[in-house]
Amino acid sequence: MATTRLDPIDRKILSELQSDGRMTNVELARRVGISAPPCLRRVRTLEESGLIRGYHADVNARELGFEVQVFAMVGLDSQAEAELSAFEARCRDWPLVRECHMLNGEVDFILKCVAPDLSSFQSFLTGELLTTPNVASVKTSLVIRGAKDEPGVPFDVLEERLSRSA
Repeated sequence: MATTRLDPIDRKILSELQSDGRMTNVELARRVGISAPPCLRRVRTLEESGLIRGYHADVNARELGFEVQVFAMVGLDSQAEAELSAFEARCRDWPLVRECHMLNGEVDFILKCVAPDLSSFQSFLTGELLTTPNVASVKTSLVIRGAKDEPGVPFDVLEERLSRSA
């Protein structure tokens, strides 16, 4: 289901659920201006199409004892597809790595890591990441504080673009 095939109600459903995934179907239907049964059908269609991939709690990492957040920029010796895929698979197995993105430019991957303390991250860095085959370099940046952490996509920007092209 391409974005262009989504009607304004589908986009509003996605926007509302992105803001509050715990609201009831009745509340969601009220917010988007349709009755509950078609709203539920639309949500199920959005889930089945993969546009809604899941529902998650936004937990407070620091309050839970995860004091350290680090971005690690990783350079590989080889960018052959098999090597890239092997590194990505390895990242999926590391609990401290919460995000892994392949980049264009000087750095091959950026990893967002979360750890309870600096020594836990250091153990991961020296015992796992730096010893991984094909890893040529790692540069790390410790997060001091975050100014914005907003998941999802900016639906208002999409709506503005779609209204200009209509």
